[in-house]
Amino acid sequence: MSWLYLTIASAFLLAFYDYFKKLALHNNAVLPVIFGSVAAGALVWLPFVAWSALAPASLPADFLYVTGISARSHGLLFGKAVIVGTSWLLGYYGIKALPLSIAAPIRATGPLWTITFAVLLMHEAPSPKQWVGVAFILAAFFAFSFVGCREGIHFHRNPAVFFMIGASLFGAASTLFDKYLLQVAHLTPCQVQAWFTIYTCLILIPPLALWRRRGRRHPFHWHWAIPLIGITLLGADFLYFSAIAQPGSLISLIAPLRHAAVIVAFLLGIFLLREKHRHAKAACVAAIITGLILLS
Repeated sequence: MSWLYLTIASAFLLAFYDYFKKLALHNNAVLPVIFGSVAAGALVWLPFVAWSALAPASLPADFLYVTGISARSHGLLFGKAVIVGTSWLLGYYGIKALPLSIAAPIRATGPLWTITFAVLLMHEAPSPKQWVGVAFILAAFFAFSFVGCREGIHFHRNPAVFFMIGASLFGAASTLFDKYLLQVAHLTPCQVQAWFTIYTCLILIPPLALWRRRGRRHPFHWHWAIPLIGITLLGADFLYFSAIAQPGSLISLIAPLRHAAVIVAFLLGIFLLREKHRHAKAACVAAIITGLILLS
């Protein structure tokens, strides 16, 4: 399948990933929800890790082989787990406190931060069209601050907004790192996904233990959406990594196209969660999508 169609399919699953997060986090503690969702993904990959180590010749497909990588590669994947884990922690706290129809568009500004990193760290020079795209996204973000005020969300002093911005920043760093892992370090999509999922699960154990030790000030209850968070993310990430790994794929197009999931997430928030101010938010989402198209 073409990397373009793989990216579109990944974006569709990513929207449901955000929706399931919102459902699972309603009146629920954040850390055990994150850990449960990541553990669901790790449990999918652990059998393939064991299979690859014990009987690799019997694997049904070569791309499922996930062992046999160097210590350096394990270090790189552990570093990715730290970046992604930080992004998830910030993003989960943000999406818990904000309406999905606001949180998802803020998260979709990730390509803006990717371009910012590329300009500051890699000395890239965006085209005039891309600068116009940046202006659209910034204008939409500014407009969202007024829409948020109608719901009691003041962007300049609401911690959840800054959590979502932080999640977008770390997500942008992860996107740039993915290209290195798949195209320079020559790891396979399954190797990246399997090991960073397992390492993320391990990284989350200390903060989960701290949450339990502090007496669980925020109670936790099981929700059927928790494992679905992990499963939909596995599907979305596998398609995304497969798209990046294809020769000739363009990360500058993959990143904004994947964030088009904001459209589906926005519609889920409006029609299934019955969130308010749909017309004003739709105009802001349209501006973000316009900006993403111009960035690509």
